[in-house]
Amino acid sequence: MENIIKKVTLNDLHEALGGKMVPFAGYFMPVRYSSDLDEHNTVRESVGVFDVSHMGEFMVKGPNALALIQKVTSNDASKLVVGQAQYSCFPNEKGGIVDDLIVYKMAEEEYMLVVNASNIEKDWNWINQHNVFGAELTNLSDGMSLFAVQGPKATEALQPLTPVDLSAIKFYHFTVGEFAGVQDVIISGTGYTGAGGFEIYVKNEYAQKVWDAIFESGKDLGIKPIGLGARDTLRLEMGYCLYGNDLNDETSPIEAGLGWITKFTKDFINSENLKKQKEEGVSKKLVGFILKEKGIPRAHYPIVNLHGEVIGEVTSGSISPTMGLGIGLGYVQTEYAIPGTGIAITVRNKNLEAVIEKLPLLQKK
Repeated sequence: MENIIKKVTLNDLHEALGGKMVPFAGYFMPVRYSSDLDEHNTVRESVGVFDVSHMGEFMVKGPNALALIQKVTSNDASKLVVGQAQYSCFPNEKGGIVDDLIVYKMAEEEYMLVVNASNIEKDWNWINQHNVFGAELTNLSDGMSLFAVQGPKATEALQPLTPVDLSAIKFYHFTVGEFAGVQDVIISGTGYTGAGGFEIYVKNEYAQKVWDAIFESGKDLGIKPIGLGARDTLRLEMGYCLYGNDLNDETSPIEAGLGWITKFTKDFINSENLKKQKEEGVSKKLVGFILKEKGIPRAHYPIVNLHGEVIGEVTSGSISPTMGLGIGLGYVQTEYAIPGTGIAITVRNKNLEAVIEKLPLLQKK
């Protein structure tokens, strides 16, 4: 019974819209509705909507909620004010990452953790295992839907649906208010595309109502449903990590370039070892690269230096629809991790020239 694939609340709607449904992270998810290229460009140029209801949401409440979060996450959640969100990760005891997540401060002594769908059970067990603080934990994942409305016209599309001034919601801030006639909707200035926009958290029973309202409101702006294919190319252009590809139980936050969310102003799981890594340096680092020749880099392809010696491997790769070039992320030996360094990616036994670039990769046109 373990391998039953779940369906998001609006599964039938996505099928009716022509979404090609594929198993992803334990759920049937739409990978595309029209074409990856068209959907990618819709988000970069106007507005698109992703149903990412497969994501996990945990509530952490009580006088010791913060103590638990400080123990299990790498970032410093004590800096959050109510209405602010923070990118973070759960380090494990052996130097790797259990998952990356977003921490929302909902109220004093109340936080919401948003985790990756593929890790819901693993993360839930991990937090409970370390909850020696008596914090109150609730797993809301099965009752919540999440729509990411992304693109430069997102505010214009959504503003008619809410009395909340959307332009006042700063990046990584959120508010809870009325949206599409539904109360207590979380409207968050977050996203995984770099195109601007919002993420809308709503109870499953209102999912259809909210989805329909968003599409009705955005119809003159060319709003479209967007699948996982475009989600991947959009995040890759920004250099955003994907758990399972660029981060896993073996990769440390320092190696992954996540030193900025790893704060040694507090004690957390494995903080001592990670601090040592930060001070002494690591042998490999996650980098972004752009191909100079035609070709598509894919996960696990070797990265070689200009003498053809293997120096690392690709963790995520694709063609950038915006630039028309092969782009990717991968780990390389630290001495090669400098922007401007020439490397090559082995694609079908051919070494294709590439260059290591500063993130986001999208800056290069």
